[in-house]
Amino acid sequence: MAALKKTRYEAEITWLGIVGDREAALASDAAEALELSFAGPKGEDHGGETRPSCSRVLGLYPRNTPIRNTRQLAVVSEEELQAIAEEMGLDALDPAWLGSNIVLRGLPDFSHVPPGARLQGPDGCTITVDMNNRPCNLPARVIEDRRPGFGKAFKRAAEGRRGVTAWVEREGRLRVGERLKLFIPDQRPWSELEAARAAS
Repeated sequence: MAALKKTRYEAEITWLGIVGDREAALASDAAEALELSFAGPKGEDHGGETRPSCSRVLGLYPRNTPIRNTRQLAVVSEEELQAIAEEMGLDALDPAWLGSNIVLRGLPDFSHVPPGARLQGPDGCTITVDMNNRPCNLPARVIEDRRPGFGKAFKRAAEGRRGVTAWVEREGRLRVGERLKLFIPDQRPWSELEAARAAS
């Protein structure tokens, strides 16, 4: 029996980008296509098969411990970007300002698709969702530089709408305009989920 269930949901790729040097700038540069290897998108500074651990996993490892890189890609929803922009009082929010790699249109409540879900392109290229990408202050600085007075509103407006991080399960190419099919783990939610959250 297959462990992943194909759903009726699909999403259109409306934008692609690459962060070439995150030390120089968080913002990504737009691209028409991404070449994805097991190390992530070609030319992406967040790529690599491993990464140094950061504050997100301090409960597991000391900072800078080499760990598997499940944050090769930052994937966001066009609909959620618009909702963030509206709450901030902006007409639109450029995905490049967030260091995004992929913008998708058509998946409801995208930031909360299940961890372990797969998004598969026409050539079989497949990315695996790691988890919800929580807002941080780094995009706020970029936004403030582009639209003075609006940066500080980003973190709160982006809560629950920041998209997901993902890693490459099957190599291939993604192009603007292509559609990705959504597959989800074929299992019910863990019975102890709410109890575990309450205890932490």
